[in-house]
Amino acid sequence: SIAALSPQARDSLCEPTSGGATRQDSVRAGLSALSKTLSSTKIVLIHDAARPFVSSELIQRAIQSADLGSAAAPGVAVFDTIMQVDAGGRVIKTLDRAALRAVQTPQAFHFQIILAAHLRAAAADVTDLTDDAAVAEWAGHKVHIFAGDLANMKVTTMADFDRAEARMLDERPDIRLGQGFDVHAFCAGDHIWLGGVRVPHTQALDGHSDADVLMHAVTDALYGAIADGDIGAHFPPSDTQWKGAASDIFLRHAAERVRARGGLIAHIDATVICETPKVGPHRDAIRAKLAEILGIALDRVAVKATTSERLGFTGRGEGIAAMASATVRLPVSAGW
Repeated sequence: SIAALSPQARDSLCEPTSGGATRQDSVRAGLSALSKTLSSTKIVLIHDAARPFVSSELIQRAIQSADLGSAAAPGVAVFDTIMQVDAGGRVIKTLDRAALRAVQTPQAFHFQIILAAHLRAAAADVTDLTDDAAVAEWAGHKVHIFAGDLANMKVTTMADFDRAEARMLDERPDIRLGQGFDVHAFCAGDHIWLGGVRVPHTQALDGHSDADVLMHAVTDALYGAIADGDIGAHFPPSDTQWKGAASDIFLRHAAERVRARGGLIAHIDATVICETPKVGPHRDAIRAKLAEILGIALDRVAVKATTSERLGFTGRGEGIAAMASATVRLPVSAGW
């Protein structure tokens, strides 16, 4: 996520570039786009999104290695016995694992060298090279292998995904629970916004923004989980730019604040309190919308509804209330 980057760093990012049918196509497209945007680029690092646990230390080693040579890739020692076999599964020979390395990313290159190598490979219709170090080697460049990182795992199979999820949770042992509550009165209108979903109704909800009472409660729950104020602190009602604003702006901001702390949103549990309209017919759409905005799985969002048995302002049909709790997992802070 780019949420943790400074505004200056975010502004320095290039526009996204569409990938191709193969890994080589995608990397070549990225390098070509980079050559048009940053003509003075000296070193480029190429990394697989399938390796989400890359460390800053490994990145620094990649940069330093590229400074020493034109092409470099991280590698780790092979601990299993590696055998070459034929099509029938019979062993041809056992390889000397002392001379073998399992190659990872990020791989680092002098920019013009790896760009030219990719362009040559494409022109020669060579499409079966499995990574960029192989492209550089095919083009005749010596590739230096520097120390990789066993923790820099590649997520490919479902078992890998399970291990990655467990690791992400282990790395965020500080579990926080935040709560949010909001109320809006009815006013003249023909619909309300509830969890980002337009719900037809005989009245609307009155508020400075779009008065999405459910989304406001969830937003404040997220702010509360990381002790980061509330909606009013981040989006003051005195600021006219938020007049009539869609509340997904607030919720996305809260989610970004969580991720900027290295956090994960583990679960949202929200309850709408009103006599009308009926929430049940819209529940699945609301859950899907909240999950989409927060970037989490649907089964991590719960939305319930209840009445106040015709007691109080909600019972009299004067407005709607909503409450929510948010479970967030953070890395252990220095002050813990």
